[in-house]
Amino acid sequence: MKPGCTLFLLLFSALTASITAHAQLSSSTTTAPYLLAGSPTFDLSISQFRENFNRQNPDLPLNEFRAIENSRDKANLTRAASKINENLYASTALERGTLKVKSMQITWLPIQGPEQKAAKAKALEYMAAIIRTVAPLLTKRAKPEKTAKDAYRR
Repeated sequence: MKPGCTLFLLLFSALTASITAHAQLSSSTTTAPYLLAGSPTFDLSISQFRENFNRQNPDLPLNEFRAIENSRDKANLTRAASKINENLYASTALERGTLKVKSMQITWLPIQGPEQKAAKAKALEYMAAIIRTVAPLLTKRAKPEKTAKDAYRR
């Protein structure tokens, strides 16, 4: 996995919006500590996050998030996802009631062929933009790959 993708997964946790999210999970599955009730959240609701993101990144629109059904942790979380394009999705875990962001992820589905390089560059742009939205000390002038590497070192 490329360093930028790995960094983003480590920074904002790993949620995956896929067909398996609808599968029945065994009772031995444990919830990550950062998703438990009472764990810290970002100081933004998903609406505020999206509004800030779109204002700061007019060339990288983030569409409205839609709730995803999930019976595993309904009591304290709402999961939601937003389709960016055919191979790029944003997903989030939200605190139930306040809808404050607990976790944010960009999922890139790699494609083969002549469009691969442009698709990867777009995915890195979105990842860097999300990092800048929650860590405003990182500058927009830095390349997405550099932003991701610098954030990983902190």
